[in-house]
Amino acid sequence: MAGKSNILYMNPTSAKMGARPLFRQDPPLPAPAALKKGTPDMWIFLITVFLVGIGVIMVFSASYFDTLSGDLYEYLKRQSSFAGIGLVILLLAMNANFQKYRFMAKPLLYATFFLLIIVFFIDDTKGTHRWIPLFVFNLQPSEVAKFTLTMYIADKLSRRNADPNDLTGQLATIVMVIGAMFVLVYKEPDLGSAMTLVCIGMGILIAAGLHWLYLLGAVALGSAAFIVLIKSSEYQMRRITGFLDPWADPVGAGYQIINSFFALGSGGFWGVGVGGSRQKLGFLPEQYTDFIFSIIGEELGFIGAGLIIILFLLLAWRGFMVALHCPVLYGSLLAVGITTSLILQAALNLGVVTGSLPVTGIALPFISYGGSSLLMSMGSVGVLLNISRYRS
Repeated sequence: MAGKSNILYMNPTSAKMGARPLFRQDPPLPAPAALKKGTPDMWIFLITVFLVGIGVIMVFSASYFDTLSGDLYEYLKRQSSFAGIGLVILLLAMNANFQKYRFMAKPLLYATFFLLIIVFFIDDTKGTHRWIPLFVFNLQPSEVAKFTLTMYIADKLSRRNADPNDLTGQLATIVMVIGAMFVLVYKEPDLGSAMTLVCIGMGILIAAGLHWLYLLGAVALGSAAFIVLIKSSEYQMRRITGFLDPWADPVGAGYQIINSFFALGSGGFWGVGVGGSRQKLGFLPEQYTDFIFSIIGEELGFIGAGLIIILFLLLAWRGFMVALHCPVLYGSLLAVGITTSLILQAALNLGVVTGSLPVTGIALPFISYGGSSLLMSMGSVGVLLNISRYRS
């Protein structure tokens, strides 16, 4: 029962290693009806709606001149439709008890692996394998993977006597799942999303009590693997060299980041006004997807860009507070995974457009154009809002 979730269940192996989980563990499958439902966290809801609203406006501003169909409102209509569907998904998820999701963890994980495999049989216009064309939009399996991986690990580590430090048990299984997802997503190729999956998994493991020695070992091995992957890929090496010195190849590897600098710099304190961007007029690639924050900086200035950053920081604060106050470990770990996923993607995107990180191809949650990212982000927030309704 959920009422017993204050009891701490720890595997003897973890106890000997000195590991201390951030949250208490649940007995197996606490009854959903045993939890008292309250009101959802309105901060999270309002922040999400505000970010999505800004996204719809800025997608229209950044794209109205760039259309293949001749309809100046093409991207506005699409993003507004995604936002409307996403809001419905958010409200449904907010009112469905989060504990019911744990029964779907394994089936959804298998379905995600299926999507991650069949995507290799579909080529997109850029010669990569990232999207599956559906009737109304292109599905990006890596976006689905971020949520299903969170569900799977949260369920795995919230079982009675679950041990995040058991190299022959839960930890080994989780590492294999993360590794398999990493390889499939990296081969698309999408190193940014692959790294995000690893960080989501590590965030949940740390919250569940991963020993610091394992954490240091994972960081060391991950850093070495990252260097090897970068050096073995000419495509990734160009991104690194473009990041280190974009001016060395201003019309090649450094072109995108240089134009991002121009956009951010020309915005000044107040910006040039919505619709007034010059960099979106064929100079800055991906101006309404991965680099939309550059257009925000140009049109809304330091004030607008700063507001976006503050909103994501507030979302991080509220999301982790939900995790700390949830009386059920599964909900706590699920909240940690969802919050980590959203904030990490935002941090990576902002790092790229400001030249602090190499180009990764990560969208800015709630704001960048795209159905898969927006629908999955809003659905994840719906689950987070449902978790926030159950407080200790």
